[in-house]
Amino acid sequence: MEPLAYRMRPRSIDEVVGQQHLVGEGKIIWRMVKAKMLSSMILYGPPGTGKTSIASAIAGSTKYALRMLNAATDTKKDLQAVAEEAKMSGTVILLLDEIHRLDKAKQDFLLPHLESGKIILIGATTENPYITINPAIRSRTQIFEVHPLTVADMTAALDRAINDPDRGLGKLPLTVDEEAKRQLVVTSNGDLRSALNGLELAARSTSPDPTGQIHLTAAVIADCIQTRRIAGDKDGDSHYDLVSAFQKSIRGSDTDAALFYLARLIEIGDLAAITRRLLVIAYEDVGLANPPACQRTVAAVDAALQLGLPEGRIPLANAVIELCLSPKSNSAIAAVDAALAKLKRGNTGEVPDRLKDAHYAGAKKLGHGVDYQYPHDFPEDWVRQQYLPDRLKNTRFYEPKQNGTFETAYAKQYYRLLQAQRGQQH
Repeated sequence: MEPLAYRMRPRSIDEVVGQQHLVGEGKIIWRMVKAKMLSSMILYGPPGTGKTSIASAIAGSTKYALRMLNAATDTKKDLQAVAEEAKMSGTVILLLDEIHRLDKAKQDFLLPHLESGKIILIGATTENPYITINPAIRSRTQIFEVHPLTVADMTAALDRAINDPDRGLGKLPLTVDEEAKRQLVVTSNGDLRSALNGLELAARSTSPDPTGQIHLTAAVIADCIQTRRIAGDKDGDSHYDLVSAFQKSIRGSDTDAALFYLARLIEIGDLAAITRRLLVIAYEDVGLANPPACQRTVAAVDAALQLGLPEGRIPLANAVIELCLSPKSNSAIAAVDAALAKLKRGNTGEVPDRLKDAHYAGAKKLGHGVDYQYPHDFPEDWVRQQYLPDRLKNTRFYEPKQNGTFETAYAKQYYRLLQAQRGQQH
């Protein structure tokens, strides 16, 4: 017998759970199906959110044949068989899972069939297609994002499976507590496929009580499905979303949100990504506003890498909390990026002769190093002289921020030296 999730796949667009921004009445896929004017598309989003279900529903609603292949494991010969079927019997809907792994040979074979409309491609992927999918495929498809299912969506789908006597569990003497349904939703973390298959495992592995009823409680569900699914593998699109949210939470000084995303990344086990990102955050977002916090972040990262997980979470948490609560400044990254932007525009001039290397015979004849004034020979170890090329004279890249004790002090010194360099009163 096929798994419950497979049996409960929608037969028409009206049976799709969730994704109403795509399949709800009047929405884009609903209109395509109603008009029978299908175009190839890519559906991307987390596992178990309805990508395969939408393809199945489109095929059921339009009565077109549906063929399912995997871009990574199925061969060009398998694609040729689908193309031959389309040639002989008309339009075929091809659900191509893991489309981001489609190689060039398969892609080149598919393209003319997509253009002719004989094959309606529905690509499914958990990866961001704008990053991972070849532009030639993207240009011939519409891209739709599917969202994690809500608790209400998940509960409705579970109820349908519990009560359906033909495809679901409706013929079993089954009662499921509301708390057990909530446990399924929480444990599956929005993955309907996982929730449905967990429900069936619990139902078929639980012995009837003395009245002959199979009674599923939250405890039974927790026992059958031990581990909560955590979205965000080390290489997937959702991983980069987590890392992005982690940095933005620290930048935004939201300690609790940052700790939450840190916990998600720890649960995935990607210590390398956490430590690398923390170093970036320390110097990009805190920077000169609190340099000691940057140094302590480096120490925390070193400690975490030596300890490994789970103990490494302790210094990581220390660093995250301090970075969140520190004053923020991006003046350093803004300054170096301004200098890089100036370079890319070109015409920046030459290094002044006085600053050029003079540690070789003949340098003086070229004028290199001549008239250079050694700052340590002057009071306060400073002397006014031009360091920038002539074309960039008086150009400023650094814009100090008055955030925190450190950069406020740095700003005062910067402006004092700037005025002295330009011969102004200070």
